[in-house]
Amino acid sequence: MKTALTIAGSDSSGGAGIQADLKSFAANGVFGMSVINSVTSQNTTGVFGVYDIPCDVVASQIDAVFKDIFPDAVKIGMVSSAEIISTIADRLKYYNTKNIVLDTVMVSTSGCKLLRDDAIDALTSVLFPIADIITPNLHEAQILCGFDIRSESDMVRAADVIYNKYNVTVLLKGGHLANTSNDLLYDGNETWFEAVRIDNPNTHGTGCTLSSAIAANLAKGMDIKTAVKSAKDYITGALSDMLDLGKGSGPLNHMYKFYPNKK
Repeated sequence: MKTALTIAGSDSSGGAGIQADLKSFAANGVFGMSVINSVTSQNTTGVFGVYDIPCDVVASQIDAVFKDIFPDAVKIGMVSSAEIISTIADRLKYYNTKNIVLDTVMVSTSGCKLLRDDAIDALTSVLFPIADIITPNLHEAQILCGFDIRSESDMVRAADVIYNKYNVTVLLKGGHLANTSNDLLYDGNETWFEAVRIDNPNTHGTGCTLSSAIAANLAKGMDIKTAVKSAKDYITGALSDMLDLGKGSGPLNHMYKFYPNKK
């Protein structure tokens, strides 16, 4: 069995972060492992606290995984401090890690800020250079490119700016546009992944789920385009399942293929 590691924050409600990643790994057929770099107090209505894990503990977790079960791919999610970012990059470079998927988590689905200002520079200067692909949503891409994104033509322009500025393949997610859920993969050339827009208000953890599915697919040997296409199909299915839990923006049913929601 192929293996994948998630390095991210813990979500106490189970819909995003480490918990979503491990479910996504399992649903996509790889053995999942985890390094927790922060603990969050959150649920479907918001994030109420972020508590960072000491850097030496983060490094120790990474070392323990790589010295025993070397991962075939790594997904990096929420990293809230520059110090933790530096620690992660140092250890991944030490092990010459391949297939790194970086989900550029800056705000939660509910709009809560998860990344401190000083960490944004560290994210782009330290983690971007070692990533094989980054997966910003439109809000995050606007921070990275410096202008508003209101259309698919804006997405192309933004992806081109980010790709050339940071020299990294970009999957720009279009789910926040008004009339489309199309995503753009940009590596100097455009590849669009189209999907029917699903009228589902429960989108907690969609970014985590998509990026971890991409990592799982890379671990299985898929090229980036095939990995993204398969992951896009997976998350579309999870949204279409229409699971409805919690009082706010609820989680997806990561295991919809095995345990479909009984409507």
